[in-house]
Amino acid sequence: MATRDTVTMPRPAGRVSSGLLYSLRLAVTAQAAALLVAASFAGQAVESEPMIEAHLLAGMAVHLVALVQIVLAVLVWRPGRGAGWPALASVALFLVGGLQHVTWLCARGAPAGRGDPVRV
Repeated sequence: MATRDTVTMPRPAGRVSSGLLYSLRLAVTAQAAALLVAASFAGQAVESEPMIEAHLLAGMAVHLVALVQIVLAVLVWRPGRGAGWPALASVALFLVGGLQHVTWLCARGAPAGRGDPVRV
């Protein structure tokens, strides 16, 4: 009786793990949802002082999700041999969000490095 040897074939180049892609898609969806919530709170913060706190918390969630998205995008790109543009776009979104946060703090009169803005 002949025995059958099983050989595991390596993943072909250019094929990204479906789990990694699914995780990146979830992170992108979470980023979009967090941006919508933060924008909504920003509009409400214009009219109501207590909503500034909610907007700041939503902004922190946006930054946290952006960091997770960067890590996943780099994992898809480098070890996964996927496209590199999602990693670059994720870094750009993180930097733009950080720049917006810094300009808001400067406009509110908070010194750099201090977390809570000065209310006028």
